[in-house]
Amino acid sequence: MIENGSAIPSVGIKLVTADGVSDATSDAVLGAGTVVLFTVPGAFTPTCHVNHLPGYVANAEKLHAAGVDRIVCASVNDVHVMKAWAEASGALGKVDFIADGNGDLAEALGIAKDFSGAGMGKRFARSALLIRDGIAQAVFVEDAPGVNASGAPAILMALEAANA
Repeated sequence: MIENGSAIPSVGIKLVTADGVSDATSDAVLGAGTVVLFTVPGAFTPTCHVNHLPGYVANAEKLHAAGVDRIVCASVNDVHVMKAWAEASGALGKVDFIADGNGDLAEALGIAKDFSGAGMGKRFARSALLIRDGIAQAVFVEDAPGVNASGAPAILMALEAANA
């Protein structure tokens, strides 16, 4: 698993932003400034759609005020699903989305989790990373169902502690 001080790997991804869809690499998207990357098991899944993403949308201004340059959500879904989720959730312009369709980034970061028992295959574990200039500064991986350590309120507290 990626650790504090580790560089973000370079993996091909699809990026969904308010400007549209583009091919990119993970290090290019996550490598400049202060970035919050949160990862979810799946777009439109109950906890991700109702609890995880909305917290980041609601707290986007607070995160930016705390020094975050970019908020990015990643999931092992295809780009069409990620684009539809970004649009349906009203997150475009506040959160950018990484479509990691084959799970390459999840594997490279070491936060892939096997959800085969639920019929979903390998996905991201629910997590959040604070990244500064392409280096992981803090990694929060949920150890139980729900959104606690990886939610926007927890990241805001971590940012406050780091800036104190």
